[in-house]
Amino acid sequence: MTETRRRASGMTPEQRRDMIVKAALPLVAEHGAAVTTAQVARAAAIGEATIFRVFADKDALLDACVLQALDPARALREIAEVPLDQPLAARLAEAAEALRAHLDRMGAVIGALHATGRAGRPGPGRDAAGDGRRGGGEAVAAAGRGGPDAGRGRGEADAAGAGDGAGAAAGGDEPGAVEGRDRPAGTTGREASVARTIAAVAELFEPERASLRLPPERLAAIYLSMLYARPGLGGGDREPVRAQELAEVFVHGALA
Repeated sequence: MTETRRRASGMTPEQRRDMIVKAALPLVAEHGAAVTTAQVARAAAIGEATIFRVFADKDALLDACVLQALDPARALREIAEVPLDQPLAARLAEAAEALRAHLDRMGAVIGALHATGRAGRPGPGRDAAGDGRRGGGEAVAAAGRGGPDAGRGRGEADAAGAGDGAGAAAGGDEPGAVEGRDRPAGTTGREASVARTIAAVAELFEPERASLRLPPERLAAIYLSMLYARPGLGGGDREPVRAQELAEVFVHGALA
């Protein structure tokens, strides 16, 4: 049976790149660094040579997959679509679910890469000495650490290990970000992603602005810090904190 292949010739280089990365991501999550470019080509319905017209080698493709996994754009779109006419706790619960799903997707890719031995690379957007940003290699190493985080999602473990919960929500350097064009001058991709995540969640507080104890942006930062604290704290058979529980306690407090 003849395999039908997608014609990629009419795409721009960026469209072709995005299509290949999209096809590669679930394979990377399943196989880690052991994934082959032949597998990716079959999933994308293109010839294997097309991959190498876009990426220098498989490592470059894996770097692109890491950056895509770290990018919170999908979660931020889902947060922007949360209806503002529902109760605040329900809005915040939907935001929490979107961000936790982002971490699950991120962790599946990064954890699989780490488990198959791809750790310690400088990663895209970061030189070997490091510049303070969480590039692909650093994120891979963080996601694969053991210890108290091992029982949670690998992406969530990466988030908790970052040191500040709100920052971890955003992921790493943004794909294609260019200084002075895609983000404010003097900020890293991670800082810009943190700001975008806080701004998206802050919008959910706007209908109640007049009755808020703190500005929406500050409340968003606090909520994100709570969200990315360890939800299974205490270990054992304790049930993880659900998004709805977190939102209800944040909005209404602990007292009935």
